[in-house]
Amino acid sequence: MARKMLIDGELENSNQDEAHYDFDLFVIGAGSGGVRAARFSAQFGAKVGICELPFHPISSEVNGGVGGTCVIRGCVPKKILVYGASYGPELEDARNYGWELNDKIDFNWKKLLHKKTEEIIRLNGIYKRLLSNAAVKLYEGEGKIVGPNEVEVTQLDGTKITYSAKHILIATGSRAQRPAIPGQELAITSDEALSLDELPKHAVVLGGGYIAVEFASIWRGMGSTVDLFFRKELPLRGFDDEMRAVIARNLEGRGINLHPRTTLTEMVKTEEGIKVRTDHGQEIRADVVLLATGRLPNTKRLNLEAVGVELDKTGAVKVDEYSRTNIPSIWAIGDVTNRMNLTPVALMEGTFFAKTVFGGQPYKPDYTNIPCAVFCIPPLSVVGLSEEQAIEQVKGDILIFVSTFNPMKNTISGRQEKTIMKLVVDAETDKVLGASMCGPDAPEIMQGIAIALKCGATKEQFDSTVGIHPSAAEEFVTMRSVTRRVTKPRTNL
Repeated sequence: MARKMLIDGELENSNQDEAHYDFDLFVIGAGSGGVRAARFSAQFGAKVGICELPFHPISSEVNGGVGGTCVIRGCVPKKILVYGASYGPELEDARNYGWELNDKIDFNWKKLLHKKTEEIIRLNGIYKRLLSNAAVKLYEGEGKIVGPNEVEVTQLDGTKITYSAKHILIATGSRAQRPAIPGQELAITSDEALSLDELPKHAVVLGGGYIAVEFASIWRGMGSTVDLFFRKELPLRGFDDEMRAVIARNLEGRGINLHPRTTLTEMVKTEEGIKVRTDHGQEIRADVVLLATGRLPNTKRLNLEAVGVELDKTGAVKVDEYSRTNIPSIWAIGDVTNRMNLTPVALMEGTFFAKTVFGGQPYKPDYTNIPCAVFCIPPLSVVGLSEEQAIEQVKGDILIFVSTFNPMKNTISGRQEKTIMKLVVDAETDKVLGASMCGPDAPEIMQGIAIALKCGATKEQFDSTVGIHPSAAEEFVTMRSVTRRVTKPRTNL
């Protein structure tokens, strides 16, 4: 059956007989975005094939697994470890709630690691069944593009098979990068951090992003000594500065040693572990050094340059607003395009790809008001514009509403850790432009706030909403007083 694709309201007619192709769509990469695109395309009637490297918790050029980074060595196992790390402080807090606990409480890292591995194996199986149930043909092996409509799959036994496809979708994600520091081979990335044989007694973390602060929180929550090094004054560059300062205070309050404006210059193997040197001349010995300095698009072995697919300077696949490359038959979604590198965004892009190419409905992904969370302890979650972004993007004045308070739970436990909530409002339109929260359950609360911002809610509508009492979330609808007004200079031009 000939299919037609709708782009910008116009049907793209093809004179080619689709019977000449083995598949209507072949997807390289069975992570969250690739699996979503494959399944939804199949639901529209497309014949779909997909390939993925064999499963292993630690990725490499020859290992991967259905489910991709998020499921196998990213969001899911990381969140499991965050849950595990949260119990330590919770047990401390429980004493003032009447729980009589022994002074020494043991933590079994190997047991948690085993349970984590069981769960990702289970999820790997679920993703395979999702593909099978959608009649998507799964090939285990490494795929690369050898022509505008041809994919070569190297199978586990080394044999190579070429498949033709009307459309090819690149969904190979990204991989952790290692900075060029002498001795960097002694360090680990987030992949290995999720599968360490032993819990480190002393960990050094280099980086100021999501992964760095999350693993610092995890290891500290489990009782490790943690030193966190980052180049800026505050961690989490790109987030609201006020929230970044709160995160830094909370990390220090939990016992993490922060080293702002500092980087590592060398790592040396010693009998006691790894000796790291900093650009300030400091030396620290640690069991583990985690390099969390970013990720790079996973395009190196896809043969894209030979086929003519354009890449940017980081190696990311260049695409248009419909996720199409400069080669009309080749598309790309997810982290490999380096647009907004979040699993739910890859799912959105995969969904819209399927609707555009096989559903006859052109959909452009909308990257505004996408919520996200940093699962440090306690977590940070945001949606919309930060104060700094609003000042830069909005022509008129900005109203800032901030509430800082001691959560009810802490009034009994005695933990000295404030929750902070923030709303950024356009003074002229009363529209809520951004929301931020750092505190327990922030991501669960922010998901609901994201719906309000997506619908264009005003501050008046927030104020007219009845809160749930007693809860932290009700604070978002009871912030009546303006904390500050940011006035932008006016001109007569």
